Amino acid sequence: MYSKQTDDFPVLQTERLLLREIQNEDALDILEYLSDEDVMKYYGMEPFQSLEDVLEEVAWYKSIRMKQTGIRWGITLKENGKVLGSCGFLNWDKRHYRTEIGYELHKNYWGKGLASEALRAVVQYGFEHMRLERIQALIEPPNLSSQSLLEKHGFLCEGLLRSYEFTCGKMDDLYMYSLIKKDFNDRRAQTND
Repeated sequence: MYSKQTDDFPVLQTERLLLREIQNEDALDILEYLSDEDVMKYYGMEPFQSLEDVLEEVAWYKSIRMKQTGIRWGITLKENGKVLGSCGFLNWDKRHYRTEIGYELHKNYWGKGLASEALRAVVQYGFEHMRLERIQALIEPPNLSSQSLLEKHGFLCEGLLRSYEFTCGKMDDLYMYSLIKKDFNDRRAQTND
C-alpha cells in the first residue's frame, strides 16, 4: 500500500512495516545498526563511529532525493516506529528507466522476513510509480543471504563484475542482479492466479 506524506515523500505500508523518510531524529536508531560490523560487512563502508557519520548518511539520503537520483526509505515497525534499516534506490537513470537497489537491516531483525517485506514494497513502488523498466543490485559474492533475498523476488544474476568497486581498502568483485518490469508483472500474475 502506498500513501503520501505532506512533503510528498511516498510512505509505503506492508503488513508489519511502515517505510518512511528518514529524519535526523532517527540518528540514534541508525547508529545502532550501522556501527555493527556484521551489518556493515558487505555495505562497502566501514562501520559508523559517531552520530556525525549517521547525519552525513541522512544528508546523502536527502540529497539523492532532491537531485532525483534516488530515494531511501527508513524501515520501521508499525508498532513502535523505530528505524531498523533502510531500503531504496540510487543511481536512478530516468533516461534509461533503470536504477540500483540497496538495503540493510539491524542484525536483531534478520531471519524474520522483514527485509523481504520491505524489498517487495520498494520494488513494486519503483515499477508502478517511478516508471522503471529495470532494477539492478550489486552484491558481493560471499553475501549469500542477499543473493537469496533477491532470487526469492525474481532477480536474476547476470554475471560477475570483476574488480568492480574499491571499498574499505580493497577491490571487490560484484555480482550484477536484475529484475525487469515484464518479469515482475509476469510473476505477480502467476501468484494472483
